[in-house]
Amino acid sequence: MVFKDGKLFKSRALMFKIISVTVPFCLLALLECGLRLLHYGHDLSLFIEYPNNKNYLYLNPDASKRYFVHQKNATTGNVEPFLKAKPSGTRRIFVLGESTTIGYPYFHNGSFHRWLQYRLAHTFPDQHFEIVNLALTAVNSYTVLGFARELVDYQPDAVLIYTGHNEYYGAMGVGSTEQFGGNPALVNAVLRLRSFKIMQLGADLYQKVLAWGSTRRIENDGTRMQRMVADQQIPYQSELYKRGVEQFRANMSEVLDIFANQNVPVFVSNLVSNERDLKPFVSFPVDNTRFPSFSQNYQAALDFLQKADSAQAYRHFKKAAENYRSHALCNYYLGQLEVARGNMEEARTYFGNARDLDGLRFRAPEEFNRILRDLVGRHSNAHLVDAKHIFEAASPGGVIGKDLVLEHVHPDLKGYALLSDVFYEALKRAKFFNPAAGREMSFAQLRRAMPVPAIDSLAGVYKVANLKSSWPFNAVLDRDSVKTETFEERVAFDLAYRRISWENAMDQAYNHYLEGQNYRDAREIVEALILEQPTGAALYSKSAMLSGQLGDERSAMFSFKKAFGLAPSFETARYLFVLFLKQDEPEKAIPYLDYAIGNNTSGLNLTPVRALVHEVVSLRSRLPADSSDVSVLNRIASAYYKMDNRDGALLYARKVLHLNAHDETALQLVSSLTRPQ
Repeated sequence: MVFKDGKLFKSRALMFKIISVTVPFCLLALLECGLRLLHYGHDLSLFIEYPNNKNYLYLNPDASKRYFVHQKNATTGNVEPFLKAKPSGTRRIFVLGESTTIGYPYFHNGSFHRWLQYRLAHTFPDQHFEIVNLALTAVNSYTVLGFARELVDYQPDAVLIYTGHNEYYGAMGVGSTEQFGGNPALVNAVLRLRSFKIMQLGADLYQKVLAWGSTRRIENDGTRMQRMVADQQIPYQSELYKRGVEQFRANMSEVLDIFANQNVPVFVSNLVSNERDLKPFVSFPVDNTRFPSFSQNYQAALDFLQKADSAQAYRHFKKAAENYRSHALCNYYLGQLEVARGNMEEARTYFGNARDLDGLRFRAPEEFNRILRDLVGRHSNAHLVDAKHIFEAASPGGVIGKDLVLEHVHPDLKGYALLSDVFYEALKRAKFFNPAAGREMSFAQLRRAMPVPAIDSLAGVYKVANLKSSWPFNAVLDRDSVKTETFEERVAFDLAYRRISWENAMDQAYNHYLEGQNYRDAREIVEALILEQPTGAALYSKSAMLSGQLGDERSAMFSFKKAFGLAPSFETARYLFVLFLKQDEPEKAIPYLDYAIGNNTSGLNLTPVRALVHEVVSLRSRLPADSSDVSVLNRIASAYYKMDNRDGALLYARKVLHLNAHDETALQLVSSLTRPQ
């Protein structure tokens, strides 16, 4: 009996242990279920259903909240809906990164992915590319990794990545206020758990405690850039610096592993920054005891520089650097002086040193580019996009500066165009697409045609001027650079300072240009809106009509075709077959003519026109055998005339007169067509 009682005691003890362990988990599970039933917190999924059309998904505005401890710092990205069910033939490209990747300070059509989108649309007018930019400001490789884990389930055909400059101060960075641990594995594990409502409740309670504890303190309401920085001084090769390097390496390695496992082509760009025209933000003081001659020579060099004696300044900077090589500003000044002496190779070395030694890590060190090159080399599905080489080639003396970069890391419009070109060429080399000979939009054509309205360009200038007036630049705001005299300047100013939305700015501009019969700028506004809303059939039709006003029939045809593909209609089909006939492309006109006949809402009798079009097609098929057959040419001219295609009739009548200047039929037709109406 004692034995049995002992067994019973042990069984009960085990049961109590199991209960004591499981009850807390059960309570947590019940709490989680309750919070979900009450819809507490946020859905942190990468994509959610697009409210305007349930067949589409778009980037969840709350997706970034997973990565920010302080929710007021969380950022939102683009609204670029894509179909839940990927259509056959569609090429879907996702873009990952940070503020440069989203296109700061222009956003919208200034960003490199929009330049790429426009070029692909015009190089491959009959193909459908979905380019969905998932970049956010103030994030780094943790967000890139988190987004990568989810987007692989949405049938990507390729992924483009540009990231690295925010590694230290972006959300969860080792030098950021938005972090709760320096170990990438631990941080990533916690980030995964933050989708649970319990974790969100805990974070909210933590925020309330912090807010309660800071009621007597003046809260830092500086820029997000300033609020995100915890460690303003991170020396080169220090422990914190190395943790940032390992954080970047670990996260980017996992990102590439994810895409390799799914066999998704990934195109990773190396990083560019302003080296020639931006002084290091933080240059650490030098220990005079260990390096006694540095300060003496460095100060002497500064004095000579003040006196514009560059030769003596150069001599003393060199002597200072010989004594101590790790002073950021000394390296920067030597770079500037080497440029003046024409020694560009030496200048590049000094500028690179100055960037890496800068204690305020808003520019990625060159070590990051080496990491990217190494990681890409280990993955057969990965391709290195060498933006740095292209930017250097386009910069005076091969050193990147203010010619392409606005402040520290964000390109100007030419720079974003270049970034799009280097991605385009990388995709082409990888055989992701294969442009037909003579059909490819060149980079020069892209630069001329890209619809970036003056308002967007000016708003970008104003945003950067405002940024430079705050920490860490602290430059005096030049009021002359923020003018509000013209219509574009006034609207751009309101846009830059968030007094109006981008959509409102575009609406104002469109109406202004239309009232002034400035159809070219009005069309640019519409084309800018098309890139923002690529499924807007009405926008394509509007662009086509404006192209017609400008006499640009090729562009009108392109836009009408896009409109018809999105929303077929009798009117669009009618415009298209008329335009194709005017361009002497009757074969291309037939499908639209057939659609118009089958969906005739106007009461027009188009059957005779169809017969004449088929007659022209038949007659044109004889021309390759004998292009000088005057009889055939006259018959084509006559057929075009009968269908009221004056351009086509005149084209062929003049071909006849070129062969026989006295042909009576052609002469009469030309006379009739050129007679003033």
